[in-house]
Amino acid sequence: MAASPDQFRDQARLPRFASPLRYDLRLRPDLAACSFSGAAAVDVAVSAPTRFLVLNAAELAVDRASIRFQDLAPSEVVQFEEDEILVVGFDRELPVGEGVLKMDFTGTLNDQMRGFYRSKYEYNGELRNMAVTQFEAADARRCFPCWDEPAFKAKFKLTLEVPSELVALSNMPAVKETANGPLKTIYYEESPLMSTYLVAIVVGLFDYIENSTLQGTKVRVYTQVGKSNQGKFALDVAVKSLDLYKDYFATPYPLPKLDMIAIPDFAAGAMENYGLVTYRETALLYDELLSSASNKQQVAITVAHELAHQWFGNLVTMEWWTHLWLNEGFASWVSYLAVESLFPEWNNWTQFLDETTSGLRLDALAESHPIEVEINHASEIDAIFDSISYDKGASVIRMLQSYLGAERFQKALASYIKKYAYSNAKTEDLWAVLEEETGEPVKDLMTTWTKQQGYPVIYAKLNGHDLELEQAQFLSDGSSGPGMWIVPITSCCGSYDAQKKFLLKDKTDTVNIKEFTDSLGADGFWIKLNIDQTGFYRVKYDDELAAGLENAIKAKKLSLMDKIGIVEDSYSLSIARKQTLTSLLRLLSAYRDESDYTVLSHVTSVCLGISKISVDATPDLNKDIKHLLINLLLPAAKKLGWDRKDGESHLDVMLRSLLLIALVKLGHDETINEGIRRFHIFVGDRKTSLLPPDNRKAAYLAVMRTVNSSSRAGYDALLKIYRETAEAQEKSRILGSLSSSPDKDIVFEALNFMLTDEVRNQDSFYLLGGISLEGREVAWTWLKQNWDYVLKTWPSSSLISDFINSIISPFTSEAKADEVSEFFDGRIKPSFQRALKQSLERVRISAKWIESIRSEPNLGQTVHELLQGQV
Repeated sequence: MAASPDQFRDQARLPRFASPLRYDLRLRPDLAACSFSGAAAVDVAVSAPTRFLVLNAAELAVDRASIRFQDLAPSEVVQFEEDEILVVGFDRELPVGEGVLKMDFTGTLNDQMRGFYRSKYEYNGELRNMAVTQFEAADARRCFPCWDEPAFKAKFKLTLEVPSELVALSNMPAVKETANGPLKTIYYEESPLMSTYLVAIVVGLFDYIENSTLQGTKVRVYTQVGKSNQGKFALDVAVKSLDLYKDYFATPYPLPKLDMIAIPDFAAGAMENYGLVTYRETALLYDELLSSASNKQQVAITVAHELAHQWFGNLVTMEWWTHLWLNEGFASWVSYLAVESLFPEWNNWTQFLDETTSGLRLDALAESHPIEVEINHASEIDAIFDSISYDKGASVIRMLQSYLGAERFQKALASYIKKYAYSNAKTEDLWAVLEEETGEPVKDLMTTWTKQQGYPVIYAKLNGHDLELEQAQFLSDGSSGPGMWIVPITSCCGSYDAQKKFLLKDKTDTVNIKEFTDSLGADGFWIKLNIDQTGFYRVKYDDELAAGLENAIKAKKLSLMDKIGIVEDSYSLSIARKQTLTSLLRLLSAYRDESDYTVLSHVTSVCLGISKISVDATPDLNKDIKHLLINLLLPAAKKLGWDRKDGESHLDVMLRSLLLIALVKLGHDETINEGIRRFHIFVGDRKTSLLPPDNRKAAYLAVMRTVNSSSRAGYDALLKIYRETAEAQEKSRILGSLSSSPDKDIVFEALNFMLTDEVRNQDSFYLLGGISLEGREVAWTWLKQNWDYVLKTWPSSSLISDFINSIISPFTSEAKADEVSEFFDGRIKPSFQRALKQSLERVRISAKWIESIRSEPNLGQTVHELLQGQV
């Protein structure tokens, strides 16, 4: 047997000859010194002869003298920092069987929002630290030495020593508390079997409110002192969601309590720790007077998502990070199911197409990745918490549910949860259960969607009574990839009563639709594939079919989801140069009478995309194109106005905000001037009804459109509001506006403001996402100047990727892509490598699209014709 600890280096995973059964952990955080000390006693099962125990540890000082396995002291202890492992070697082979591994260790409460970290909050005007954990994906090892992989499930018994005036929470309820002068020791109940990434601890000053589910589970929302009333909405959603999931999964919630807590510094949106779910404040807190309708929806969806994980993720856990999508795709999909049931008036399944759209956009890049992705090092895991694992994952689940039918699907899921409770599963395990329960070829069908990246575009052509279909991998750069899928095709012809469903298994197929075509007059004839966009694919219709659908939109014959699908497919096909911008603008004019929020949210997003590309592609036409797009959105905006009406729906409130923001971004003078007028009233009276939370973002952006270095009163006024408000949602609205000025110096100043301690690191993405088109160059200069500092301050993959995506993707020339590549040559790290490749690909796609737009012969003429037609 090899004698050196070196043999364990450079391995994707830990060896399997020993595994933990139970951790007894004692931790003592020192909030003033920002450090912690701990002691671990781990029951270990040795299953094969070995002289070594190998576990994970990172950024911890392990006291070598304290290490014992049973009574054996180790002969060697080596910590490999870059591998994040601790190797403990003994003089002789350890006997097969169970033993206890003990050790003491110390660490730092870091400021990187991962591992065991500190978050700052204000209490009675004084700045304080709280201690918080964030262990997903591979950061439990920064708090205690452990087998830090999802498949090493164990039981956890925690003991915390904390200052006696503080609240200390963990996954399980406290069973005993003893006082010891200024400190108290809290002993927590032992947990069921769980993975390390779900262990959680929070220590600080908090208020809470509580309620109970029908089965008597106590649910609490913890907030900063004085904010507990803002937890009421989330508490209500949580209690109802737990009751709903208990029935849907046919398995009760597995723990004695559920706490949800708002953390001021938090890298993600939320984290589903078993029994102690952590959230950033904007994702948990809702205030009737201070929050917007979209905040309310965000809170409901996030809470429903995290609580779905208590079953899908926590009770049944993916075997390895390759199967992350089983956690995230399912939680995303089922959260819409829950919110649709709680708030049917929000039309939530139609809004689900936002997720599908974002998955389709990312997956049309050559630099995308399959849903199931090989992970060879812990540093690669964070980068796959992206739109593929979440949005594409959720969308292919919706596609499968639609194919199998809701009832069969639910029954099979309940069987899967029962079968794998308290253990781990792979993607294939889910397919096997679904196949067994339904008798359908689930594995063959779904493997084409999860093991290869990308998706198809279906070319549809009418030939007499035959509908000819052909599939090819869709890529935004206009090329065609090698992929082939088994595609669940749904189609309707002239009405939703006449439907056909089948699986497209080959490159091409022909469907006879004589029964439909015979019964329809030529003027009302249309065919829509992918009914309600349940399939994860795009459709390119021939000219005749496309014209039929345009007429069907005007005649209000199509469902909301199908109207969304047509405009999104058309936009993407235009980017990929499979159809002209000219034809896309003609199609958009068919949406002029649209008044539904869900449809218009996609239409406005397409309008803003066209407006941006035309700045670079056709500067002479840009003004007319903006005018055309403004006229398209104005009827719906005028109908709603700026002021709320009695009895107005949730979706109308969201629509007003959406349209006002879009009109400001498109440069509509009337909307900009009205936004500025209302802003000035608001500055004098923060409680004015003239600028409710829903309309503030539009007014803030309007103000910033007029700000420049010599006239900066608006910028200073927004900063003043930012400094005076305690509301995270209001702060995020302002941050998202500060960098939107057309003045380069102001953009530079806003980016520097982000580097001050007035902006929490978690909030940088708001400011980055708001950078004006005019500010692209100066933002890139700023990033190059500050790169080393940025990389050190925002090390996690999701945060550093925001900088790359936001600053590089808006460029549109090959030359700029080359310049960016050159800068990063020699600077690339795994944490942002994927984001950089994707951003550069987007730049090159835009460059190709611009070239194609410039060669369209009838674009100018069509724009002027359409403008005439709007008059």
